[in-house]
Amino acid sequence: MANSDKSIFEKFSDWATKFTGSSYAFIGATLIVVAWAVSGPVFDYSETWQLVINTGTTIITFLMVFLIQKAQNKDSKAIQIKLNELIAAHEKASNRIVDIEDLTEKELDQLHHYYEQLARLAKEDADIHTSHSIDAAQRNQDYKHEFFKRKHEEWLQKKEQKKES
Repeated sequence: MANSDKSIFEKFSDWATKFTGSSYAFIGATLIVVAWAVSGPVFDYSETWQLVINTGTTIITFLMVFLIQKAQNKDSKAIQIKLNELIAAHEKASNRIVDIEDLTEKELDQLHHYYEQLARLAKEDADIHTSHSIDAAQRNQDYKHEFFKRKHEEWLQKKEQKKES
């Protein structure tokens, strides 16, 4: 992807995100706080002296909230795209979960319930690699249930035949 396609704001926010997360920014902020604390006796610990640090930290915190949210949104979107690519590329993965981040909270809870069910079904399988999707796990579980039900019925019939003879 070309860097020239980025807007000035995009370039600035990328730079600001990298800088504010660096050790240089932390050291700089620490030095500012130390300088402010050391200057306390010079300003006789006045209300104005206290107001300077309070106002500065409030403004910086306010702006950082938006910067952090922008960076988080961008990272989240990139991760979602990567996960969608992995799901789409894997032949045994369920494509139903591509772009699920657009679902409502209620729909996500329902999907979460299905994956809890998948986990329960997988625990019942001897081999954890036999189930690759909710549908496959359900089919495997239904097959095993019917198979063992049939075997049990055959066993009961043989037992009944032995009683009759």
